[in-house]
Amino acid sequence: MFSSTPNVKIVYRSSEMPELRSPYLICGLPGTGYIGKLTLDYMIHELNASHLVDIYSSSFPPKIVVRSNGIAELMKNTIFYSKAISSSNNDLLLLTGDSQPENPDSEYLLIEQILDIAAKFNTKKIFALAGYATGQFVDNPRIFGTATDIDMLDKFKERNIIPMDIGSIIGGMNGLIIGVAKLRGMHGTCILVETSGYVVDAKASKFILECLTSILGISIDMANLEKKAKETEILIQTIQQQIAREGLEYQQSSMPRKPANTGYIS
Repeated sequence: MFSSTPNVKIVYRSSEMPELRSPYLICGLPGTGYIGKLTLDYMIHELNASHLVDIYSSSFPPKIVVRSNGIAELMKNTIFYSKAISSSNNDLLLLTGDSQPENPDSEYLLIEQILDIAAKFNTKKIFALAGYATGQFVDNPRIFGTATDIDMLDKFKERNIIPMDIGSIIGGMNGLIIGVAKLRGMHGTCILVETSGYVVDAKASKFILECLTSILGISIDMANLEKKAKETEILIQTIQQQIAREGLEYQQSSMPRKPANTGYIS
């Protein structure tokens, strides 16, 4: 597999490791429309997930992030965990973060670190969430998906997930992680939701979270995300109105003007 790197620092938040039952790893890092991160941050909050580990890397942008409490920190990726309420469900590892690495080599190396952590808990399945940029605003975003095994692909039809076309390419860690996981004998699924790519799309995040919870067989209160989704709709309407106004103004300015009356007939 890919070698370790000295520029990654892993900090566990407790000296005692939690006891988890073959948890699923759910991944959502910043990307198109901030779909993955927004969805994972929401899940972490609503599930009251516990802080497991922080992962720092010199491959992240050279910046600090000021948190809601005013404290400054280096950029990082973070894994939380949530224990299932029912014995019929799996525990969850929830990966979110401030950024993805700035170069491809570091993406591979960081993914290896993340999967090493997941392997400590006997993780066998990974779900990655991402945005599918279309450049257009849509009322009902479609859900697309790909997986590393045919069994999951067969289940897509049950949830109206459209299989990705042959030759499709998914860039960034939200896609790459399931490919690396496959080399380690893990099963990976990447679910993508349509988004314009122009806004932080809470509406699309709601659609993808509803799809994910259906697959996982869990329930999450969507009320707060619904409010954010409505805010996204208002923002989109504002943008569309602005585009329409600018288009009309441009059209009017481009129209030939009626010549002044000179008294001549031609």
